[in-house]
Amino acid sequence: MLITLIAGARPNFMKIAPLIHAIQAAEATGKNLHYRLVHTGQHYDKNMSDTFFEELGIPAPDVNLGCGGGTQAEQTANIMVAFERDLMANPCDMVMVVGDVTSTMACSIVAKKLNTKVAHVEAGIRSYDLTMPEEINRMVTDCLADEFYTTTEWAGTNLLKAGIAPESIHLVGNVMIDTLLANRQRFIRPDVWDELKLEQGNYLVLTLHRPANVDETSHMKELFDEIINNSHGLPIVFPMHPRTARLFKEAGIEAPNLHVVEPMGYLEFNYLVERSKCVVTDSGGITEETTVMGVPCMTLRENTERPETCEVGTNELIGTNPKAIAPAMKCLFDGEWKKGGIPYLWDGHAAERIVNHIIVSCQSENL
Repeated sequence: MLITLIAGARPNFMKIAPLIHAIQAAEATGKNLHYRLVHTGQHYDKNMSDTFFEELGIPAPDVNLGCGGGTQAEQTANIMVAFERDLMANPCDMVMVVGDVTSTMACSIVAKKLNTKVAHVEAGIRSYDLTMPEEINRMVTDCLADEFYTTTEWAGTNLLKAGIAPESIHLVGNVMIDTLLANRQRFIRPDVWDELKLEQGNYLVLTLHRPANVDETSHMKELFDEIINNSHGLPIVFPMHPRTARLFKEAGIEAPNLHVVEPMGYLEFNYLVERSKCVVTDSGGITEETTVMGVPCMTLRENTERPETCEVGTNELIGTNPKAIAPAMKCLFDGEWKKGGIPYLWDGHAAERIVNHIIVSCQSENL
């Protein structure tokens, strides 16, 4: 059986790495399972793409479609045109997509139109917020997929409510946590650690990139002011996402303890996260990693597609109102932040479960 794996943007790379390693392990035992890696090129900055391949031991892709840049519609169209051409030239038994980026949706559409089976890893998660491009990507992909590999029971319930057949839904755990646990002993201390004289548990990590937080200058400035004013003077390390840079400069945000740094590789960034006092973010994936590492996390969003990080883990959803930051920081500095736990099956073996399911399915279908 030949699987075409799709990777396009930074969140994908952590998810495909364990899948590749699990497929390679199956191949090594003589299983008739092989993969072809397609990189759509959706992210093309080295720190947003190439570095992850190097750090996570992902082989060079079989092809890079070079579809970076453009509007949502332009990028979707470019990926679809390029991937259709590639898939027609390189047919496979299954296209496997991960997560919820534009590449995930676009390649799913192409595969189904070419009558190719689609498997969605991280299926069924929902924010129910249609202002988020990722939510539309998730919904479209899950309308088209044939096999659904879920991170939680809650995600499976969402799929059942959408009319997906129970036998197509497989609770396997979280492949991103596979990558985290496989690499935790390999985290690399970044240069900024020594440059800023950081100490464990004595600094904050900040990441912001969503439109609701960074696309309006006055709101972004108010958010930063509240974070800075309630940080008790601790260093705030802010790896700035490329889409945030222009408005951040226009807002004129400065503070002695705010340190803007370039986007980091996976191993360096998680070294900082693991040793921080708290992470303040609007990312979804980071809330999963902080949950497993037991690091307090404040999410500046009105909703989350990963409620398990709040219900079980260390994350709290505090919204986008800057005034919500002060009470959350008080809870943190008073030592009253919840300890949290780790969701079911987030144990580092999700990719193995996925590959084992595919092998059993292949045997029953004589592929």
